Parts: sequence; C-alpha cells; structure tokens
Amino acid sequence: MSTLQEEYDFSNGERGKFYHKDATFNLPIYLESEVENFVAKLAKEQKKNISEIVNALLFKDKELMEFMRLG
Repeated sequence: MSTLQEEYDFSNGERGKFYHKDATFNLPIYLESEVENFVAKLAKEQKKNISEIVNALLFKDKELMEFMRLG
C-alpha cells in the first residue's frame, strides 16, 4: 500500500513536458446495452467497427438537427 507524502518537491520539474498543442483526445462513450447490441450487430453485418457505425448515426442526426434549426 502506498502512502501520500505531506509535501512533494517539484523544483526539478519541467513545465509542459508532455503538452502537445495538436493532441486530440478520444472520449469514452458509454452506450445503453440495448443500443450497444444494436450497433454491434450493424457493425458486424457491415464489416465495420462500432465507432464507424456510431459516428455515421450521429452525423445523420447532426444533419437532421441542423436542417430543422435552419428550416
């Protein structure tokens, strides 16, 4: 079991050592099991991965929402 120290010495630390301005982050998205099963089935049928299917569905919804907002 590790214990936390009262103080830590960061005097030799390097600010921004791991910072990359062009870095992108993939956020985890948690689907309800019914939705996940549906998407997994579609992905298998279309020989794609789940991310491709989810992105395609979300892009369609995005297009519809933009159309409804402009209409």
